[in-house]
Amino acid sequence: MADEVEEKHSLVGDAGSDGSTSATPIDYVVYKRRWYTLLVLCVLNISNAMIWISFAPIADRTYEFYQLHSMFMVNLLSLVYLAASIPFGFVATWLLDTLGLRAAILLGAWLNVLGIGLRLISSLEGDKSYNFAIALTGQSLSACAQPFILFAPTKLAALWFKDSQRATANMIASMSNPLGILIANLISPVLVPAKGNLAKDFLWMQIVYLIPAVVGTFMSTFGVCSSVPPTPPTPSAAEESESFIRGLKQIARNKAYWVLCLCFGAGLGLFTALTTLMEQILCPRGYDDHFAGLCGALLIGCGIVGAAIAGLFVDKTKKFEEVAKCCYAFAALSGIFFMLVSRIRHQKALVAISTSLFGMFGFALYPICLELAVETTFPVAEGTSAGFLIISGQIQGIIFIVLMPLLAKNLPSTELIYSSCTTGDPSIPHDPPQDFTVSNLGFCAVAVLAAVTLILFFKTQYKRLQSEQQTAEERILNFSARHRTTVNN
Repeated sequence: MADEVEEKHSLVGDAGSDGSTSATPIDYVVYKRRWYTLLVLCVLNISNAMIWISFAPIADRTYEFYQLHSMFMVNLLSLVYLAASIPFGFVATWLLDTLGLRAAILLGAWLNVLGIGLRLISSLEGDKSYNFAIALTGQSLSACAQPFILFAPTKLAALWFKDSQRATANMIASMSNPLGILIANLISPVLVPAKGNLAKDFLWMQIVYLIPAVVGTFMSTFGVCSSVPPTPPTPSAAEESESFIRGLKQIARNKAYWVLCLCFGAGLGLFTALTTLMEQILCPRGYDDHFAGLCGALLIGCGIVGAAIAGLFVDKTKKFEEVAKCCYAFAALSGIFFMLVSRIRHQKALVAISTSLFGMFGFALYPICLELAVETTFPVAEGTSAGFLIISGQIQGIIFIVLMPLLAKNLPSTELIYSSCTTGDPSIPHDPPQDFTVSNLGFCAVAVLAAVTLILFFKTQYKRLQSEQQTAEERILNFSARHRTTVNN
């Protein structure tokens, strides 16, 4: 792919090795092909997220198709993503910071397509006793791909985009993951309706989810040719990052980073739990799969809008900390609103509004916090600082997804007539509908605690921006000194 220069900007040179200064401009260049690499990451993130959450909106039908004995087995198809991302998250941070962006993208793309390929095999006619094991194996392969794809946006933004575009680029690539979740929430209930030929419907669903995975693999294999551009776009991109081990040591001593890591992880974990358990929370109150899928779509659709607005705003103002704290506070309030109204029957409008608000404020945090992590830990490599935030979210997500059903109680017999939880086949045993009231209270408590902790205890300097500003000032001073020397001579 040709290296077409889109924009070039210059800073004057540094002091030479002999003590003299050079007035030769140093060019910082951005290339058009950065948008292609961004598009590839978007396609891969969308595909991987669709594969991840595709079973959650049709939990009852999945239970029936694979002839399972516990709803936990359905949740396991989502939990495996979180579990695999922890060990492979460490591998991904190391790979991004040592072998580079291209290696991570290629590995993630191929693991992703192999995983959905196995899932397709699990939907073919044959011995049903092995189908779930094959599906879980395929889901695990795609889960292993997630860290390589999900950790890459911050690295791409830092290495390929100028400082006024970094947050926006990070937002676009990062929000493609929830966009994939949105698409899966919308189309899974359509592809596998409550009534229909279950075997045929499941097969077509797997084929539909295979298509973007194949497209993303083709685009990355033949289109992503290098990890870094020929010329860096900013002074910080030109600097060499700390080694992986030294970066870990610096992060371990950075108190502000750990506050951000724990609070961001709590928010991401709560979102993951809500997305996974949405149908199981709503169906006992009479809300069907289609409405649960709609709520998931609203959560993410409004979230993408909120993230876009926040990303553009912080790119212009650089008020990362202020925006993150405001968004977290409103996200916590919106989460409480949802958990209260979701217990009430016949309140579709309020449930939809609350999920929309939670998504709008909650998703705005995602790209901003990833950029904050880089600013807080610079010059630690971007893959390391952003990666550990996501690993924190995955660990806490596992805890919440396991604990919330455990804290739930059987729905009182007087309310069973209102439940829409069903497999569609009365002959197949099914877990009784659950009342998530206690779980919802725990959800609210964690959200409030994380918001208060971030607001009160997180304070940081923007080290990357300060480094770039200092570099620019030093070069201007060097140029001025050189100019005065020339005039005096």
